Amino acid sequence: MDLMDIYDQYYDRMNRFIRSLVKDPWAADDLIQETFLKVRNNLDTVRDPEKLSSWIFRIAYNLCLDHFKTLKKEARNGCELEEKSGPLIKESIQEELEQQQMGSCVQQQIDRLPEALKTVLMLYDVLGFTHQEIAEILDITEKNSKVRLHRARQQLKKILEEKCSFEVDHRSVLVCEPLNNQSGTDKNP
Repeated sequence: MDLMDIYDQYYDRMNRFIRSLVKDPWAADDLIQETFLKVRNNLDTVRDPEKLSSWIFRIAYNLCLDHFKTLKKEARNGCELEEKSGPLIKESIQEELEQQQMGSCVQQQIDRLPEALKTVLMLYDVLGFTHQEIAEILDITEKNSKVRLHRARQQLKKILEEKCSFEVDHRSVLVCEPLNNQSGTDKNP
């Protein structure tokens, strides 16, 4: 398979996957580029073309893990980490409003999940990978993938019930709003 075909076929899913793990858009862009560079440089080592997808996402996942290790190492060494908090430029204001209404609250709650559960949830529910592909990407068993997904959904449901309220707005769009300061533990005033 030609590298440009691979890029065209996998870029959107890779973009969503890495951005779901790495909240810094600049770092995510770098990791996406680095993933495709590694794919290009190692494409001739792929033994089973049927497993190309999981091979590519395994590379991306490992690069994300390396990124987080580097951040932790820099933090331990006393380096200040720059938070790039500027919003991504959206194609339309309407799209941003809809994403903020539901996505912001739900994404905050998904971020509360342990990394192992959050990753499986994103791979399966958001990116549409099978349990077999997830097992290959994360180097776990299919059964473990299923267990993690089940646990992630259970924990997310519990978190959403405890931390959020859901309402239908005037446009008939489901809106998730964080509950205000339930037990004094939230940082919201």
